[in-house]
Amino acid sequence: MPGWLDGLLLGLVQGLTEFLPISSSGHLVLGEALLGYDPPGISFEIGLHVATLLSVLIAFAPRVRTLAVGLVRGEGPAWRYAGLLALGSVPAAIAGIGFRDFFAARFQPGVGLGVNFLLTAAILWSTRWAVRRPAREGIGPVAALGIGVAQAVAILPAVSRSGTTIAAALWGRVGPAAAAEFSFLLSVVAIAGSAVLEVRHIESFDALLTGGFAAAFLAALLSGIWAIRFLVRLLERGRFHHFAWYCAAVGLLTIAWLGAAAR
Repeated sequence: MPGWLDGLLLGLVQGLTEFLPISSSGHLVLGEALLGYDPPGISFEIGLHVATLLSVLIAFAPRVRTLAVGLVRGEGPAWRYAGLLALGSVPAAIAGIGFRDFFAARFQPGVGLGVNFLLTAAILWSTRWAVRRPAREGIGPVAALGIGVAQAVAILPAVSRSGTTIAAALWGRVGPAAAAEFSFLLSVVAIAGSAVLEVRHIESFDALLTGGFAAAFLAALLSGIWAIRFLVRLLERGRFHHFAWYCAAVGLLTIAWLGAAAR
């Protein structure tokens, strides 16, 4: 486990990049390479993902509470929305379970990481035109499935999950606020499901009881809440595509740095 300062930095990276459309997985791989931290297992990454899951539940607490009450009471709209979340989760579940080894092998520093950052930049830039299309009321099954496919692609490191899912929603003519809400609530299912699948690979939980992990967890939780609220505001102002410039810069720098290191 990292020390408290490295843990704080990695937690901030996770919390900010999990929800801002700049890829948490790509930045975590880069951050670990820059800090020289070689994780002994997956317990650290799973712990940080749990922190960001809590960020979503806190940031969308009123919506989560309304949805939960509606499900208990058997209300149609609540069950329909839950069904759409389930439908949107299917592609990532198939990809994560069926191609786990393929995706795991991609989580290494390399030029491919930079290429994926550039892909994220292109997807974000495309939303300049998506937001000009008139939005429909609510989210339908076709849009939910399209968002789910985007989420499955985003298992690749440096391909932003929030970026691809929100972009898919906008192209599916979903309004900005509804797109953000569905994307982030969909992440709860994805993060929880991934944690359940990966937790059996953890050899020991003792390493999580450290100051470094505590600092990382708290930093990821608080920065995640801030990032969600900040992104929703930018979406409503039509500035979502501005993140493309950042992803393109990181992609080019990553290719130059890791490409030179590989020689």
